[in-house]
Amino acid sequence: MNPLTKITLWILGISLLVTNCGPQKETTEVPEKEAGLPGTWPFAVTYEIFVQSFYDSNGDGIGDIPGMTSKLDYLQELGIQAVWLMPIMPSPSYHKYDVTDYKGIHPDYGTEEDFRRFTDEAHKRGIRVVIDFIINHTDKSHPWFMESKKGRNITNQQGEEVANPYWDYYEWKTLKAIKKEGTMTKESEGDSDNIVKWYEVEGMEQLYYGYFGSHMPDINYDNEVVKQEVFEIGKWWLSEMGIDGFRLDAAKHIFDHYPEKNHSFWIEFREAMQTVKQDVYLVGEVWADAETVAPYLQGLPASFNFDMGYAIVNAVNNGSDTSLVKRYKEITEYYQSVTEDFIDATFIRNHDQNRVLNDVGGDLRKAKMAASLLLTLPGSPYLYYGEEIGMAGQKPDEHIREPFLWDTKENDSGRPTWIEAKYSTDETVVSLSQQMEDQKSLYNHYKTLIKLRNNHKALTFGDI
Repeated sequence: MNPLTKITLWILGISLLVTNCGPQKETTEVPEKEAGLPGTWPFAVTYEIFVQSFYDSNGDGIGDIPGMTSKLDYLQELGIQAVWLMPIMPSPSYHKYDVTDYKGIHPDYGTEEDFRRFTDEAHKRGIRVVIDFIINHTDKSHPWFMESKKGRNITNQQGEEVANPYWDYYEWKTLKAIKKEGTMTKESEGDSDNIVKWYEVEGMEQLYYGYFGSHMPDINYDNEVVKQEVFEIGKWWLSEMGIDGFRLDAAKHIFDHYPEKNHSFWIEFREAMQTVKQDVYLVGEVWADAETVAPYLQGLPASFNFDMGYAIVNAVNNGSDTSLVKRYKEITEYYQSVTEDFIDATFIRNHDQNRVLNDVGGDLRKAKMAASLLLTLPGSPYLYYGEEIGMAGQKPDEHIREPFLWDTKENDSGRPTWIEAKYSTDETVVSLSQQMEDQKSLYNHYKTLIKLRNNHKALTFGDI
């Protein structure tokens, strides 16, 4: 028997099982997990959007918030009940993972008013809004760092030397102290977590720490002042901008090499956010195995299941589900041993990984199978924009974040042009408008599975 056929029969068996459960009563309320209601967020499907590549409303070549607002009906029709927006705050980079203003909207994307309208319109459609919150580091041009690098002491307006209040917003050490700690050396081949990076500022004796590079200095959360300032910023987004939660970038790097301090930090962060929004949604990026992820669930009750993303693609490529089911069971049982209060954020691929289609050799049958596995396993699935139409892409990162193909090029006035697509072009991808007319398309496959999942609790809460 063809390996794909074997997995197809497994999916068919699950579908028949949940179909016999009968349709569930529709609800607009967010349920508790114990209620066992299907298809309601946070236990439904969330859609990840790179705003810059989604839809351009003003013809400047860059996707924007008004453009995204105009596509909310599309997301609702697909069955999506939440969106995760990649960074939208001001930043000098195209990806915007190096923030210069935590209380702002990048001008290329729109205004605060545009964002509030987007959130309001999303909520009218029963779609929640989660934003990327990049608080491990800032950009080196952030005002905090510009002030910090002036030194431990500064001269005030009266000509007096006083302590610089921003000095401890970042971690500064002399080269002598760093060498004494032994943290300038690579401790084991191939393990980037053991490479500690310190960078110079001209004219200064001290160096600053930046895990992700010299342009992204890490915030010093041993400083209670900056920690509370970041917490207040989070509360502002919840109360003033109306969002429903955060995706927390680089969650395990808040305190590099001190995991226990990380766990405590995120518990404190959660408690602070709950003072504004009791049901705040927090999903953490802890790119690691289940044993490493599990302790973070106490502060970040949702966490991305990277292991399952790899397992799904391996199952499709190998034509065998044995390790997939076994691994899923191991992961969830391990999580349950730490806490019952967790949301398993499953996904196949995201903005940091090659597109699914590339990882299955360009085979649309395998892409459909990967979708079937994701959407018939328990958990709360995430869908990276464009996966539903089979967008292609592989590293470098810009080319796994290419513009969405809404229609054929001559009819697609909203297609962003900030980058020349290399993988997702009219020659390689059938546009959404065309796929909507084809009942056998990848888009309609996704849509059917999401609808099935939204109406049968076994697909969300069932056990393996």
